[in-house]
Amino acid sequence: MLFPKKVKHRKWQIGRKSPERLARPETRGITVAFGSYGLKAVTPARVRSNQIEAARRVISRTLGKTGKTWIRIFPDKPITKKPAEVGMGKGKGDPDHFVFEVAPGRVLFEIDGVPEEVAREALRKAAAKLPLKGRFVTREETRA
Repeated sequence: MLFPKKVKHRKWQIGRKSPERLARPETRGITVAFGSYGLKAVTPARVRSNQIEAARRVISRTLGKTGKTWIRIFPDKPITKKPAEVGMGKGKGDPDHFVFEVAPGRVLFEIDGVPEEVAREALRKAAAKLPLKGRFVTREETRA
């Protein structure tokens, strides 16, 4: 699973969850840059490292040995959790997992070296493993 080798701060503060900021579209990583086809996020979500790995596995199984895959997101935000049945107070919990906060418009995965039907099927299966709605895009669509 993906996680940072070394972090400057072990625990981050929560961040803001206003609906206006969550629905604001992404400005970075919105074009298909490496491959021919991509999976673009339509809804905002927090994607965990194990969900990214599950999507990567299903893409690689669907493509076989021919295609190449790029993962355009990396989970670097630590999420903390207190153990079960522990009372309130006594500080913040220990880091539990890492996430990447996806805004609408971000390209998550890219594929190249396979026909469009195979790429469409692989990215459809990958989107089913993620906690967001995804859209299949091509290089020409995102450039315009």
